[in-house]
Amino acid sequence: MEPVVAALVVAALIGVPAVVLWRVLRGRRDLGSGPAERATFETLHTASLAAPPLRAGLTQAGALRASRHLRELLGSPAIAITDRDELLVYDGAGEHHAGEAFGHAGATLEDGRTQVLPLDCGSPECPVRHAVVVPLTTDDRVVGSLAVYGDHASAGLVRAAQEVARWVDSQLELAELDRSRTMLMEAEVRALRAQISPHFIYNSLTTIASFVRTDPERARELLLEFADFTRYSFRRHGDFTTLAEELRSIDRYLTLERARFGDQLQVTLRIAPEVLAVAVPFLCLQPLIENAVRHGLEGVGRITIIAEDAGAECAISVEDDGAGMDPERLRRVLAGEDRSGTGGSGVGLANVDERLRQVYGDEYGLVVETAPGAGTKVTLRLPKYHPAVSA
Repeated sequence: MEPVVAALVVAALIGVPAVVLWRVLRGRRDLGSGPAERATFETLHTASLAAPPLRAGLTQAGALRASRHLRELLGSPAIAITDRDELLVYDGAGEHHAGEAFGHAGATLEDGRTQVLPLDCGSPECPVRHAVVVPLTTDDRVVGSLAVYGDHASAGLVRAAQEVARWVDSQLELAELDRSRTMLMEAEVRALRAQISPHFIYNSLTTIASFVRTDPERARELLLEFADFTRYSFRRHGDFTTLAEELRSIDRYLTLERARFGDQLQVTLRIAPEVLAVAVPFLCLQPLIENAVRHGLEGVGRITIIAEDAGAECAISVEDDGAGMDPERLRRVLAGEDRSGTGGSGVGLANVDERLRQVYGDEYGLVVETAPGAGTKVTLRLPKYHPAVSA
């Protein structure tokens, strides 16, 4: 296989458009394996430097940071990037053309076609004589343009500009996916907040009111616990928190429930200190505790909460000795197929299961052991460290 062809095949296999290599391979018809490998590495490295800024979307800051690397990929004296409304960046020689760059993109933004434009320039030393303007698209919508400037508009330059634009499109689509995932997680947290039982809120306030005359100090303490619990549950910042913060909120919740049920509700906690700092998805335990309280209170309800150090992971379990559930029905609940008669708790379990899988992968979904009359045990594992997670 010829070295040039081999380099193009390598690029295709690892997801970089073949013509991204056009700059380093242009004019090199007799590359040895050493130069070809170096050229491939340099090009892919440059592409990797351009990718992170573009993953934030088509913004002025991202375009500014990516432009130098894109220009290096293309071997062009200058490039310009626009969105649909304005020039985001002009990078390279011939800066006196920057004021015209958005105008150069006008036809491409309008009809989504590649344009090759001859430019008038009164400076004999200016290397900018032609512009190749290609559309940038997301979901088949033109969202901006990439203009590549040079002293002539060869077929190779046009092809390279189109391929690099397609690679930029893929980064912008990943940015859209990231935004969609973030919006989905935020929506799921809002759904969990909405599922905090109105009955719990009403019953907590009723319980607090019952202590106002007989034990004012106790009523005051419970009111502060209720205020802290609701403040944490409805906070606006962050998709993640520490296990310590999550357990502190759960303790407030259980304090309010114990004030209502007295000795009918018995809770045992076994928490390893070394896992308290582990980052966990916000409100990932609250639905499990609510489910245990709601379905565990038959006679004396016993709930056990355990958080243990498991090497590179933190293992957490919530167990009750209540009514339990039919395993087939549980499967339907976790799959989102059955929401009837759960009082919102089944939706909460499915929500937590889905969020864990989204963040950590399918192997980190909930494990539920239950049967009618045998209680329920819910177990989850969380990596102590994960690149996408910070409290």
